[in-house]
Amino acid sequence: MGRPISVGSATGRATGQGPSGSGPARIVVSMRFLAGRDLADRIALEDDLVIRADNAEVLPRLPGGAFDLIYIDPPFNTGRAQARTQISVIPDPDGDRVGFAGRRYATTELPGRAYADAFGDYQGFIAPRLDEARRLLASHGTLYFHIDYREAHYCKILLDQIFGRQCFLNEIIWAYDYGARTKRRWPAKHDTILVYVKDPTAYHFDSEEVDREPYMAPGLQTPERAAAGKLPVDVWWHTIVPTSGREKTGYPTQKPEGIVRRMVAASSRPDGWCLDFFAGSGTLGAAALGLGRRFVLVDSNPEAIDTCRTRLEALADSPSRPALPASGSPQSPPGSAHPRSGPRQPPSGSAHPRGGSPHPPRGSAHPRGGRSGDGPLQSEG
Repeated sequence: MGRPISVGSATGRATGQGPSGSGPARIVVSMRFLAGRDLADRIALEDDLVIRADNAEVLPRLPGGAFDLIYIDPPFNTGRAQARTQISVIPDPDGDRVGFAGRRYATTELPGRAYADAFGDYQGFIAPRLDEARRLLASHGTLYFHIDYREAHYCKILLDQIFGRQCFLNEIIWAYDYGARTKRRWPAKHDTILVYVKDPTAYHFDSEEVDREPYMAPGLQTPERAAAGKLPVDVWWHTIVPTSGREKTGYPTQKPEGIVRRMVAASSRPDGWCLDFFAGSGTLGAAALGLGRRFVLVDSNPEAIDTCRTRLEALADSPSRPALPASGSPQSPPGSAHPRSGPRQPPSGSAHPRGGSPHPPRGSAHPRGGRSGDGPLQSEG
């Protein structure tokens, strides 16, 4: 069902030497797109997989303890359909829209995408899937559970029951400044990402691979620290997917690659397996491709699978896609540098709404001390 797709230059899964026998070899990764009827009783992790099926049917077939990282962005149980409307705008002297210098444009509404987001028993829906997620994580593995304020508190209690309170690592707040603003309460402009580990004594967290942020008051730091930037804290200011950006797929509730890439870089190893069983537009797959990780994406929505296929095949074939260096370690995201070799800027599109980054309280550190590269985590990079 899959076809081999060339995804860049690397050592490792290689097919031969580069031109004239010099340089890294060209690798070919087989990315397979499967439907539920194609699934074996036991799914082998050989090719990167995009699976169209109910995740409740897929998860028990995946091998236990196989995944470094699981990221899920399940329906938020908002009680309403989630939809994204797209329009096409063309110059027209009789058009319905007025633009710059009084020029008129005609707008045409394009076919939209939507899904229902209402569950009578949300915990009953999500609990068996979280049980499977724990089984699928490696002993050093990490779950990132992305949810909003409507269900976050219930899900935190549920995850404590499934993983154990001692396995809770972080509550990450993704804050953004976009969209309508109510005047009847404080506008809700954040999502919650609950982070749990399989084993609190053995989990993988490599802070050296995480993009750095600029200090809000660099003059209070040494020149070296100011140039290197700081390790992000647990509040991440990052824009939503820009409406006119290249990353935009048009899929409802698409999340920016920058925030998912940060999770993948920190909590998975090069060539390690990552899983998203509410795949949506395939953002985890895009981040994994860029960082040299393997992935399994699962979604029952045919529009999601179509979006994943278009997006991932384009990324895999893109000559601008980051390649793995000869060492086998993933390169830093575009616009960044390793903290040991120079300034490391936030991913493209990320920003504090006032041009800086959140400033942590004095003396702040990673909760519980954390682990960095399977060792102690520094309080700030």
